[in-house]
Amino acid sequence: MRHGNKVNNLSRTASHRRALLANLGSQLITHKRITTTLAKAKALRTYIEPLITKTKANASKEAIMHNHRIVFSYLNDKAAVKELFTVVAPKVASRPGGYTRIIKLGARVGDNAELAMIELVDFNEIYGKGVKAAEEPAKKTRRSGGAKKKAAETTDAAAEAPATTAGEEPAKEA
Repeated sequence: MRHGNKVNNLSRTASHRRALLANLGSQLITHKRITTTLAKAKALRTYIEPLITKTKANASKEAIMHNHRIVFSYLNDKAAVKELFTVVAPKVASRPGGYTRIIKLGARVGDNAELAMIELVDFNEIYGKGVKAAEEPAKKTRRSGGAKKKAAETTDAAAEAPATTAGEEPAKEA
């Protein structure tokens, strides 16, 4: 029975699991998207999201250095920590959480393991607010004024149209 056991051990010892998650985390930060098994992706999400949250701390210089050291103790990769604090942190600063997305890819041919792609949400240009937000601003609409506005537009258009006499037909514009 696994009462109260919330950690997925991934069939590994503690040191092997720690090394695996550190390597997967540094590769995710470096490449912004990796493909792995579904179980590893779910375990990686719980490992990497608190680290990304630590990069957002707007505190004193000592607290920022402390967070650098904490994140480095988890990842053990200077390049990944630098990328996390300089590139990833400014993009996720306004996001309250949920920095990763897991997309299921189906089964692997060799051993039928479920594959998944895990990616950083703010670095995907297809989903979310990537390209669309830059091109056009969001339109603010109110439901309560829509019918009145359309009615006003039709009366303005009728007033601008030339008046015709009883025997004439209006000229068609080409």
